[in-house]
Amino acid sequence: MIRKLPNHAQFIIFCYFKRPTYNFALFQSSVYSKYCKLKKIVLSPLLLLHMTIFAQKIDSIYFNLYTDSLKKGAFNYINVEGKFADGRIRPLDSTQLSFHSSYGKFSGNSLWVPFEAREEKVNITVISRQNPQQAIYKTIYIKKKNDDAQLKTVDEILADPPKTKSKKRNR
Repeated sequence: MIRKLPNHAQFIIFCYFKRPTYNFALFQSSVYSKYCKLKKIVLSPLLLLHMTIFAQKIDSIYFNLYTDSLKKGAFNYINVEGKFADGRIRPLDSTQLSFHSSYGKFSGNSLWVPFEAREEKVNITVISRQNPQQAIYKTIYIKKKNDDAQLKTVDEILADPPKTKSKKRNR
């Protein structure tokens, strides 16, 4: 024989297990709807307060480039780092920054420079979306030489004996 629980016990069971275990249609229609409304009323301001307290505020931005020139016919990653109000330094992406260039096309943080580039350099502007007054500018030159250099094959590397230096001993 199944014993029927009082409404407050059903409510506790429902809160912990997130599903009704007994028949409580009347309970579900009155108490549960009030619980859902209360949950929305209480949690919404708390979530908003949490977001404003722990929002990341960018103090400054700067370039941290991996190369000194841009390669033609490839995506060139433009690394921009930000210093936050709490002292942390983190890389920033296109959701936090706006990228513009005098030549080429940006896809996220990567700048595509076409093969047929005739320009000698590219001017890059990065603007913070959080604070448009934070902007940095950089001129980066485009690589002139093609990467046609032939790398050695495995056989060529194994065939060449390693060059060792003779060490002089002090006695």
